[in-house]
Amino acid sequence: MTNEELPPVVELSDEQSWKYLEHTHHGRLAVSVANRPSIYPINYLAHDGVLLLRTAPGTKLAEMAVNTYVAFEADGVHSDQAWSVVVKGTTRFLETGAEIEAADSLPLQPWVRTEKYRYVEIVPETVTGRFFNLGPEPPRD
Repeated sequence: MTNEELPPVVELSDEQSWKYLEHTHHGRLAVSVANRPSIYPINYLAHDGVLLLRTAPGTKLAEMAVNTYVAFEADGVHSDQAWSVVVKGTTRFLETGAEIEAADSLPLQPWVRTEKYRYVEIVPETVTGRFFNLGPEPPRD
């Protein structure tokens, strides 16, 4: 079957979407405070049904403290296929020593050489995903 014979867009199940998240480690975090949206590139770990990220004090952390409702997107593009997964949910700062110790044992390191000692979980409320079979626009009738 050629790519032209495949459906252009396929809705992914929650399970399929989560598998893409588990095999990717970079995405974008969207937050909004006072109707002013911001988007941040982050690295993350999909683990035990949540997304885990590390950050440092600053704008992103402050915005998540003001408005815990966030959106997150990860995607991938190949030569003739692409995918996108969007998670909407709430953030929760890891606070207890036991939580931080458990998070420290996971394979989540900062993207750049900076100190990022604050752990934040994104607890999903919805997970939606799409798989795209890429190709040219069909001819007009």
